[in-house]
Amino acid sequence: MAAERLVVIGGDAAGMSAASQARRLKGPGALEIVAFERGHFTSYSACGIPYWVGGDVEARDDLIARTPEEHRERDIDLRMRTEVTELDVAGQRVKALDRESGKTYWTGFDKLVIATGARPVRPALPGMDAAGVHGVQTLDDGQALLDSLDALRSEGPRRAVVVGAGYIGVEMAEAMLKRGFEVTVLNRGEQPMATLDADMGRLVHEALDGLGITTVNGAAVTKILTGPDGRVTEVATDAGTYPADVVVLGIGVEPETGLARAAGLPVGPHGGLLTDLAMRVVGHDNIWAGGDCVEVLDLVAGRTRHVALGTHANKHGQVIGSNIGGGYGTFPGVVGTAVSKVCDLEIARTGLREKDARAVGLRYVTATIESTQRAGYYPGAKPMTVKMIAELRTGRLLGVQIVGREGSAKRVDVAAVALTAGMTVEQMTALDLGYAPPFSPVWDPVLVAARKTVAAVRGAGS
Repeated sequence: MAAERLVVIGGDAAGMSAASQARRLKGPGALEIVAFERGHFTSYSACGIPYWVGGDVEARDDLIARTPEEHRERDIDLRMRTEVTELDVAGQRVKALDRESGKTYWTGFDKLVIATGARPVRPALPGMDAAGVHGVQTLDDGQALLDSLDALRSEGPRRAVVVGAGYIGVEMAEAMLKRGFEVTVLNRGEQPMATLDADMGRLVHEALDGLGITTVNGAAVTKILTGPDGRVTEVATDAGTYPADVVVLGIGVEPETGLARAAGLPVGPHGGLLTDLAMRVVGHDNIWAGGDCVEVLDLVAGRTRHVALGTHANKHGQVIGSNIGGGYGTFPGVVGTAVSKVCDLEIARTGLREKDARAVGLRYVTATIESTQRAGYYPGAKPMTVKMIAELRTGRLLGVQIVGREGSAKRVDVAAVALTAGMTVEQMTALDLGYAPPFSPVWDPVLVAARKTVAAVRGAGS
């Protein structure tokens, strides 16, 4: 009897984690694994690209966890530079295009994993395809950006315009600043970091200004202007025009689900594939999906959302590979935790923003406190702001946002655990957190915020 064949579409975190876990549980004689990757690299950290571009990470290969050769040594038939262009669900086969030779062919499957990732949002505006305009989703994208920077003249002004002020945008703004560019961030929203409430985003704006990064809010890009050589020269917005030698798109990403949509597989309101707790595509017993191409359950809001993070993608792959390999695993959902930094400014959030709470019909109170990340008398103590959101009647924690200096961002993990456990802010005030002056004031800022939020809940109730 021939071994079952597993086909994996996508050679990064979710896809290759699934393939590797399935191989660990099932030997070569029991399961044949064929994986397709359209790019040049596998199993790499896309989250590390801004730090490679900015020079904090010295070499591209430092971001690669496992090479194609290493996967093949584990008896995975990994086919690089090969793009799956069609999915025949009924016939249980995929059509692949070898990008080097131009050859196309069909490959059958017994089980299928879709891990096609996400693509940078690239508005359909004039000039968006001009030379010098770059997205930064893959290692290929990062290499193209570095090649473009190397081609710029070394003398005279070096001006970078970053379009978008979310996580990708602010991280790329830092990277371009470190490379000696004058940096302008164009943000169509009220404040940078729309993943935060506007009052916390204002703190990020002030910090960007302090670093010498110009942030323009309420600026929607209308077109990219180019010179005679076809290279970008300016970015036009409804708020003005800004000179640019290079443009980096940090508008965000959207699920890469065109292949799945064409095959009739179910997608959610945010464009991601819908799966059950085992990461199996809804309605299809032999198809799984994971990573940036799926929607996941928000445990706080009770709705699906699209969250493109490598942490989730690797967990999805482990769950999928376990289930395919004869084991058992589930992915229950997320609370929406994310951290980032711009130079020495740290930014973190978990759970719901105010508008998220309103959107799902929750009434809430908020509290914001200012503290320091260490004891105030200890050398290196720096400001830290914590905003907490709790349900009006019950006091259940709904969300936390943190903006501060070194040692601030990872405090959000305490809140993420509290959210996952369904804790109230009053319960949080009794948490036994670690204390020593180099690490925290005697009352940790998260606990100070919880105490103030408890008072807000009680005040609203009375």
